[in-house]
Amino acid sequence: MKERYHNTFTWELLREEAVEVARNEPTLKNLLDSQILKHPDFDHALAMLLANPCIFVHEDLNLYQTIIEVFENDKTIVDYAICDLTAVVEKDPATETFLEVFLFFKGYHSLELYRIAHKLWLDGKRYLAYYIQSRVSQLYGVDIHPSAQIGKGTFIDHATGLVVGETAIIEDNVSILHGVTLGGTGKQSGKRHPTIRKNCLLGANATVLGNIVVGESSVIGAGSVVLHTVPAHSLAAGVPAVNKGNISILEPSNSMDQIFDDYII
Repeated sequence: MKERYHNTFTWELLREEAVEVARNEPTLKNLLDSQILKHPDFDHALAMLLANPCIFVHEDLNLYQTIIEVFENDKTIVDYAICDLTAVVEKDPATETFLEVFLFFKGYHSLELYRIAHKLWLDGKRYLAYYIQSRVSQLYGVDIHPSAQIGKGTFIDHATGLVVGETAIIEDNVSILHGVTLGGTGKQSGKRHPTIRKNCLLGANATVLGNIVVGESSVIGAGSVVLHTVPAHSLAAGVPAVNKGNISILEPSNSMDQIFDDYII
């Protein structure tokens, strides 16, 4: 069933999935209508999803219109949201449809709300960006500073306990499990958080501290504490983490395989 999702995501496919579920589970029809079926395109559906009044409690805060304006001013945010959605379906063995990710996955919701907050931060609307960050942290247990930089095709699995610091950089196609911390080591100014290069896999409860680099297509083992730069195409694990060797898998973020003994070269 997964094979049908390797093509480019389309708004029509998400709508088809919503129509099918509304037919089979009529209790959800009103939800599906309000979140997807009544909207003309993906942009407006995503804006409604992210402006959920259960998240943003102040009735006079028109976050829906704010998000629409953000999308109109920067279409790459919508493009990234589609890449993120596709990445979850392609990488997560527990996921079968775009619909379940779009409606229910807090890792996806948190990431796209971060993207809104990041744009607001860059536009000088820092208190609104902080408000979004704060509500996401309170409700989802995910704390991503609005100033952090996160590329497209990001997969945040489970998401609970994720912390991403102010000057952290995460490049494209990175997979991150729950409990990961990308933190600093003190009160330094300037760049003080890690840079994660593309195609990396960060295992559950891994901690990466300081202005260091995790090289392209590397793996950080679950529960590891990384204090030094990790070379590209390698496995780092332990407390403190040490380099266990190079790995043969080109894009571990796609394989999601965290038992790498057979792949060390």
